[in-house]
Amino acid sequence: MKRTLTFGKDQHEVEFLRQDGAMTLVWEGEAHPIDILQVEPGCYSILMNGRSVEVLLDPAKSQDPDSHAYRVLVYDGVYEFALADPRRALLAGGGVGAGAGGTLTSPMPGKVVKILVAAGEAVQEGQTLLILEAMKMQNEYKSPSAGTVAKLYVQEGSTVETASPMVELTTIQQPA
Repeated sequence: MKRTLTFGKDQHEVEFLRQDGAMTLVWEGEAHPIDILQVEPGCYSILMNGRSVEVLLDPAKSQDPDSHAYRVLVYDGVYEFALADPRRALLAGGGVGAGAGGTLTSPMPGKVVKILVAAGEAVQEGQTLLILEAMKMQNEYKSPSAGTVAKLYVQEGSTVETASPMVELTTIQQPA
């Protein structure tokens, strides 16, 4: 699952993949095989690129309710970072950005159960656009702003993968 890692003002896309018992860290699109061992609660030994690092994780208070903040102690200092799950914003209706047009993408694999809009239709902020079934749960995807459905990339009954485009929206231009 992809996450956004924030150090100060710098943001990085990271993803941890597990396949056949092996773990891979994908950092900015580059894959790095890693081995993580929990030594004790909050303490991990990480082996990457032939180097071992002991990491002490200390949960911290986050300004953003859609991310988790941590302080990490490693051999060369203490680092603070926030780890955000992009699915939380999508499930809350922020999939295309508040007040902006864009493409609503699927945060996880699933099946489109119901489409409640049509191409060319005007929608209001918070209006449900479609329902996606994933992990035996039905998730409603809502418009983050008033606008128009520019394009539907899916149809009822179709399956989607993570990051698949589902609905493209254009916003209504407000008079100045």
